[in-house]
Amino acid sequence: MRNVLTLFRKDLLLELRQQYAVYGVLLYIVSTVFVLFLSVGQTEPDTWNALFWVMQLFVCINAVAKSFLQDSRGRMLYYYTVTSPTAYILSKILYNLVLMSLLNFLTLILYIAFMGDPSFRLDIFIAISFLGSIGLSLVFTMLAAIASKAMQQASLMAILGFPVIIPQLLLLIRLSKLAFAETFQAGVPLQVVGLLLALDASVVVLALILFPFLWKD
Repeated sequence: MRNVLTLFRKDLLLELRQQYAVYGVLLYIVSTVFVLFLSVGQTEPDTWNALFWVMQLFVCINAVAKSFLQDSRGRMLYYYTVTSPTAYILSKILYNLVLMSLLNFLTLILYIAFMGDPSFRLDIFIAISFLGSIGLSLVFTMLAAIASKAMQQASLMAILGFPVIIPQLLLLIRLSKLAFAETFQAGVPLQVVGLLLALDASVVVLALILFPFLWKD
């Protein structure tokens, strides 16, 4: 666990020193929300909900795709001698999870400020959005780790990611619709939340199983 926290701190310090990457993602968020506001303005709840999750998807791709780019082949060789593949991939998962949670909070604030808030239960939507950001960051961290061994990382992430993320995205859209309903039903949401948590857990398990094979490459 100490190795995981040390690698997490390393990624955090690199992010603070190379601030252009963070500013690039922030600029993407602000410009996307502003363009949506100019294009469609305040919309119906279903459209508002769908646009939010599509935006979250592309924010996650832009934020997570760079997490493995800063580790060159020489640096990876150094990591190979001082740490384990499990500690390395867990540190990346933890870092991207924290990063996406912060970006989700910022995106939600800007999105509500520009596009309005048609939901009846904002607290439920906030909780679902954080749950969704965790799931998206887990999936794309694993895909970025696989794609980092290829030359065309961004293209491979898109090819591998969209078929994998579509079921999760549909579940998130279905679950977040509950925040727009006048009456809240507790039975169905718990089943969907349980399914999302099971998907997240399976992604972590798969990352721990598959990444050591990539680590040896």
